[in-house]
Amino acid sequence: MAQVETDVLVVGSGPAGGAAALLLSTYGVPNVVVTKYSRLADTPRAHITNQRTMEVLRDAGLEETVVAQATPQHLMGDTPFCTSLAGEELGRLHTWYTHPARKAEHDLASPTSICDMPQHLMEPVLVNAAIARGTRFRYDTEYVSLTQDASGVTATVRDRLRGDEYEIRAKYLIGADGGRSQVAADIGLPTVGQMGVAGSINIVFEADLTRFVAHRPSTLYWVLQTGSDVGGIGMGLVRCVRPWHEWLIVWGYDINGSPPDLTEEYARRIAHQLIGDPSVPVRITSSSAWTVNHLYAERYSSGRVFCAGDAVHRHPPSNGLGSNTSIQDAYNLAWKLAHVLKGTAGPELLETYTAERAPIGKQIVNRANQSIGDTRRIFDALGLLSTEDPDQMQVNMAARKNPGADKQRQALREAVAFKDYEFNTHGVELNQRYVSPAVVPDGTAAENPRDDELFHFATTVPGAKVPHAWVGRGSSRLSTLDLGGHGRFTLLTGVGGEAWADAAASVGAELGVEIAVVAIGPGAEYEDLYGDWAAVRGVGDTGAVLTRPDNYVGHRVETLPADPAAALGAALRTILAR
Repeated sequence: MAQVETDVLVVGSGPAGGAAALLLSTYGVPNVVVTKYSRLADTPRAHITNQRTMEVLRDAGLEETVVAQATPQHLMGDTPFCTSLAGEELGRLHTWYTHPARKAEHDLASPTSICDMPQHLMEPVLVNAAIARGTRFRYDTEYVSLTQDASGVTATVRDRLRGDEYEIRAKYLIGADGGRSQVAADIGLPTVGQMGVAGSINIVFEADLTRFVAHRPSTLYWVLQTGSDVGGIGMGLVRCVRPWHEWLIVWGYDINGSPPDLTEEYARRIAHQLIGDPSVPVRITSSSAWTVNHLYAERYSSGRVFCAGDAVHRHPPSNGLGSNTSIQDAYNLAWKLAHVLKGTAGPELLETYTAERAPIGKQIVNRANQSIGDTRRIFDALGLLSTEDPDQMQVNMAARKNPGADKQRQALREAVAFKDYEFNTHGVELNQRYVSPAVVPDGTAAENPRDDELFHFATTVPGAKVPHAWVGRGSSRLSTLDLGGHGRFTLLTGVGGEAWADAAASVGAELGVEIAVVAIGPGAEYEDLYGDWAAVRGVGDTGAVLTRPDNYVGHRVETLPADPAAALGAALRTILAR
């Protein structure tokens, strides 16, 4: 049987697989991507692209490419709950950090902004850049099976055009083959939870809805209707794909019954039902049924095979965490594979992928599913849970307008505001902490004085994302995140920390690892423009913060030690499993 050879085989071309290929090629690692499909994503599916993912794309040199195509933040967040787009509004929430107070915190947290980049636009950006940087890409190529040995993985794939099978021999394999991952099943990853806890339909359509939405620009429009197709209470979602003419409806169905017959007539009826005006011309472009899942893997790898994305965390789209977590999985894994393959890290470094990312996967699966449950507070406040009679539901909803219904009005306001835990969870997005042998602890912990799900807490405690602060060099302004990344380790120090440069040079030469040294402060290479770095760096002027290639803090030292080379060398040997 014919055999192809590469360093890393990536199965799947979605956000996880595309990002893995992109980053591996950026780091100079030969890789092949196979996808059984004949094209990339042709529907919008995932779309919210949060600040942490934008930081990854910034490091990869793709931030501007995404921003040019994405819907910007200011058009994303005036989110209503209504009876239809043309109907009555029940309440409204500032989402995606568009409330002035949350916008300020959003802007302070990162050099990037959240945006809405639908999956059918994001995948080509990732894949095209990966190919341009060296990835070999194969459409219509289906993963069949794999075997492992001490030195690599042999995967059998099928060419779906020719019908024949051949082998790809790789040193490592990444299974990024989605929510029905054959790779994850083949290596027996243990999972917790269940698939198919509820049923949903996606309906993609074109219609000019400007007059219903432009005055309240949002990515999401939540439509609550009683006596609807799903029986009792129906909560539908009208999602803007491109303002204000491309749309996607998410509509539930009873998973215990027969799935709906997705005819064009059915899809158009649902669209008109949620728009609330049957005279609007609607062109249906696609419809599909899917299931809500609540499942996460406890381990992300077995031997030389690793899984990422939906293969290891499967959940509803609530909180917009899916593609973000998938891309961040790849960011965590790619630099580790690069160092192991180049011989600058021990293979034990790869074991930290599960240690660092599996807890995040569990967290976001539980968070997304909990957000669905939290919607019951709105139903309860409107009096929809006390009866199964659609007519009585209408009466109960209307009662909030009556004099004397103060408590109901207050309950509804509080229920809508509580949806902050779905749409404004800055902490869930940016406070992800890593605990593993690839992080050298210093005995401190990151204690967020506020709600850790809702609010970002900038810290250089090892295991945290390096905080963003603007620094200056000549007439240019850069983020501290721009100083790190690029596939290398970076040592951030200050005035009086000059000895770190010699230490990094000697340790880097000894270990064969690039270590950039950046001094920040008056008269140093970079000026601390607003004093923001001094406020968050967590070390003294002569101390240092060591960032890993993924811009996570791997180690920090309060002040310059007697032997900085020994201190730096010990930390790097620990991180790199040397």
